[in-house]
Order: sequence, then C-alpha cells, then structure tokens
Amino acid sequence: MQAQVPNSPYVGLWTRLEGFQPDELADLINRRRAVRLGLMRNTIHLVTARDALAQRPLYQPLFDRAWKTTAFGRNLTGIDIRAVIAMANALMEEKPRTFSELGSLLHQRWPDRDANSLAYAIRYMVPIVQVPPRGIWGQSAQPTWTSTERWLGRRLTAKPSVDKLIPRYLAAFGPASVADMSNWCGLTGLRAAVERLRPQLRTFRDERGRELLDVPDGPLPDPRTPAPPRFLPEYDNLLIGHHDRTRVIDHAYRHVIFIGTLLVDGFVQGTWTIKRQRDTTTLTIEPLRRLTATDRQVVAEEGERLLDFAASEATKRDVRITAVASSPPQAPQLRR
Repeated sequence: MQAQVPNSPYVGLWTRLEGFQPDELADLINRRRAVRLGLMRNTIHLVTARDALAQRPLYQPLFDRAWKTTAFGRNLTGIDIRAVIAMANALMEEKPRTFSELGSLLHQRWPDRDANSLAYAIRYMVPIVQVPPRGIWGQSAQPTWTSTERWLGRRLTAKPSVDKLIPRYLAAFGPASVADMSNWCGLTGLRAAVERLRPQLRTFRDERGRELLDVPDGPLPDPRTPAPPRFLPEYDNLLIGHHDRTRVIDHAYRHVIFIGTLLVDGFVQGTWTIKRQRDTTTLTIEPLRRLTATDRQVVAEEGERLLDFAASEATKRDVRITAVASSPPQAPQLRR
C-alpha cells in the first residue's frame, strides 16, 4: 500500500476490504509483520515483512541510479560512502534514529559535508524501515529509522526475483502493458521477465492495438457492470499503477492524486478531505464533474461510512458535497 501519508494504507484497505478495522493493521505493524519503507518508485510503501525482505533488494539499482541524480549525491562526491554506511548502521544498531539525528552524528565525523546529505545517503544506500509509532492509526511521530534486517530479525533475500513481482501486479491491476508494470514499480528492463512468464499469462489487445497481459484467472467483468463509489487515499496505487492513467482518471485532473479521490462508476469524479473542528468532523466532497441525483445519494451514503470509520470518535459527523470544482488542483512537491 502506498504510504507516503501515514494513514493512507488504513483508508486504502478500508475501501477494499469488508469489515476492516484500523487496529488490525496497527497490530501487524507493532508486531513487525508489516513495515513501512522506501520501495516502488523510491517512495514509502507499507508491505508485509516477507515482501520487504524479498522485494527491497530488487529496487537497490533504482535507488543507486536515483542517488546519482540528487543534490545529496553530488554533495558527497569523493566521500568514502562505505564508511558512511558502516557508521550509520552502527548508530541505528544502538537505537532507531531520525534523519536529523543521523545527519548530526555523521556530520561530527565528516564536518566538511552537508549533514542532510549524509543522512539521505542512508535512505538511498541502506535498506531501512520506519518504526512505530510512525504509521500507527491515531498516533503521530517523526519518521524514525532502523535497519530492515535488524528490525525484522531476518536477512534480505539474496536472489530477489522480478518474475514473482509481475504476477502480483497483474493480479491487482491487469490486464496491463509492460509500460504499465514499469510505471507501477519504477523498474526498467521488465520485457525479458515478461517473455519468461508469457506461457503462464493471457494476452489481449486494447482499442489502440497495444498488448495487454493478465494472470490466467484474472476477472473480466462485463463493461456494463456498475461499480459502487469508492473513496481512495492520497497517492493510491490504483491511480499511479498504469502508464496510461486515463483508464481511471481524466488527464486534466491527473494532479488530484495528492489528496483523497472519489471514484464514481470506476472513474475519478471528485476529491475529498476530512476536517475536524471543535465537536464536528466534516467530510467535504468536491465533484470534478456534475453528479446525478442518484450518484450524489450513493456517494453521500458511502461518505457516511467513511466517517464512521475514520472519525468514529467524533460527536457530530457531517458529509458535505460542494459545487463542481472550478479548476483541477496543481501538483505539489512529492513527499519521500
């Protein structure tokens, strides 16, 4: 689950699973069965401990390439990066550290180098996880990091396999193209893996003649099947898991992914935010297009269920559907 915003995985699971409760996921994080770490596209994701150990090594080449293009990397040109990593690992063995702590302590050893860059070298070069209470529903904490292997008490997979990753993607988002797969995970060179897997996959052609692949038992519902409204959290992978995002979101509204989005009949038709003021918690829904009276009713009903989940402690809860938004929001700075 995309997890740049700590509560996003909770909303993402609630909208997908019947009867999901926040304590279920919080318990998995506290028991170290689920972890938050940099993964696909070098952004924060929440995954199972097993997936963290198996998948994190797949992304190290991506992290290495990205590091060379950052100001952090340029600031550390010529430094013995292995020595930086060794000291950082020793510091995180003592206790989990914030980047501010890591940077300050590393800067004492390399006073002529930028402290922030020293800390971010660890973000790129070392498999690390954010530890709770960061990511726990209803709690707030600075991102605090330690070694993935130390936190989970197990070694990273020595020979990670991208062949196992592709069917996982297709099971969730197929039928899809190779470009879709690459856009979702951030990895390149997937064509060779797809060719190895081809005998196990189904193939289709879309309206433009592009090849789409899917797992053998992937569902193919009738196009006329109605899709109920769904509230998606910020940066949800449904919105960024395809090279061609117009299958779910109009290009004009591509930047709304940085806030909560509303699906109506399987297509992004609005945005949403929850605000708490005094004793009232309000869910504000801003349609991007005019909704029919029926759509407004079912959206409001689903909004009530969202508030029951996300603001169960509120004395008063209110769902407000505004007029159609006058213009789409613009893209913010992407959070890492």
